[in-house]
Amino acid sequence: MYTFSSKLKTFSFILMLLGVLGIGVGFYVAPKTIQDVETILKAEEGHHEGGHEAVAAHGEVKSPAEAKAEHEEHVEHVFHQLQNKPWAALYVACIFFLLITMGVLAFYGIQQVAQAGWSPVLFRVMQGITAYLPVISVIFFVFLLLSGFHVNHLFVWMKEGVTDPNSPNYDEIIAGKSGYLNFAFWISRAAIFLLGWNLYRYLSRKNCLAQDEASDNIFYKKNFKMSAAFLVFFIVSESIMSWDWIMSIDPHWFSTLFGWYVFASFVVSGVTVIQLVTIYLKSKGYLENVNSSHIHDLSKFMFGFSVFWTYLWFSQFMLIWYANIPEEVTYFKTRIEMYNLPFFGAFFMNFVFPILLLVNSDFKRIYWIVVMGGIVILVGHYIDFFNMIMPGTVGDRWFIGIPEISALLFFFGLFIFVVFSALTKAPLLPKRNPFIEESKHFHY
Repeated sequence: MYTFSSKLKTFSFILMLLGVLGIGVGFYVAPKTIQDVETILKAEEGHHEGGHEAVAAHGEVKSPAEAKAEHEEHVEHVFHQLQNKPWAALYVACIFFLLITMGVLAFYGIQQVAQAGWSPVLFRVMQGITAYLPVISVIFFVFLLLSGFHVNHLFVWMKEGVTDPNSPNYDEIIAGKSGYLNFAFWISRAAIFLLGWNLYRYLSRKNCLAQDEASDNIFYKKNFKMSAAFLVFFIVSESIMSWDWIMSIDPHWFSTLFGWYVFASFVVSGVTVIQLVTIYLKSKGYLENVNSSHIHDLSKFMFGFSVFWTYLWFSQFMLIWYANIPEEVTYFKTRIEMYNLPFFGAFFMNFVFPILLLVNSDFKRIYWIVVMGGIVILVGHYIDFFNMIMPGTVGDRWFIGIPEISALLFFFGLFIFVVFSALTKAPLLPKRNPFIEESKHFHY
């Protein structure tokens, strides 16, 4: 049985405390009034003298009334962006950890359906990680409710009057999608998806534990059938989830590849987390049946899914770039111009670095190399989600500062506490899995 060390538990509490404090600071320093934004913009103008002369040089002459109206509109726009910033930081971290947990659950379901012989010694690690799903699901669902009740303004299609032709906020494109993008239907879908995923997690773990005490394979067979049904539900719900929770932040844009793209991002992150937790437990003297071949196989999945993510990243970008349709290219134009460093940085960390590090078969078994590669992959995919969400919520007002880092610290601390607490609840080796002996003696 695993014992949750007091040092690690204390570390998780410290992370959560620092995260809460930093999140509070992020909300505290966000501008409360239009006057606060005026002050910020004046300070920025002091650093960019000559801006007005540049406008005049282009021959753009406006009347005082037009200039005033344009300025007021700009100030209000910046006000909403800066108010969104701490909310967006929280949202990126929350959905990142939620989807990492979902990636682990999907990978676990695939192992069950494939009747994989190599992985049963890792099942309890996967079940420990997915214990985070109920906790993060509640937090995330509350966040979605707050969005729907206009406590934050991350989703522009929720803006009042956006579907009303008589409103100044009317948007014809969003109005055309209102049959799908409306709060009641949107939150109902979220509830169904989160409940479905959590129900599978609960029942599959329950059956797996019951199999330890069974005299036949009845619970294993139940898990096999349930996992097959879950994967069908998962692949449909995952696609719709990616449209609802991420793509609808930019409601004028869509991509038919987006569901697969998001899937690739969080599955490689999930496999990486399985690898890092496994290596940590091995370093503490647990998981004695896990050997270098298991580590090697997890590394192969990290490598393979990194290549798959890159294929989808390039395919989505190349097709939109080549077609050059204005309403499609604006998505990448915004990211390349305003988010140049994180946009191409994510490509380097999620493809170039894993390729160079994990293409060598021997390197896939060396713990420190795998851990280093895993950390870079996780940071890279956090930035990938950052690139997906931030341009549509904060525009060019992005910065990875206190709110973003604090949100990550909080959810990471909570992850450590929940996951490693769950690992103490059951033996780390499933005793009666039909493939457990094959898994224990897995070598090549």
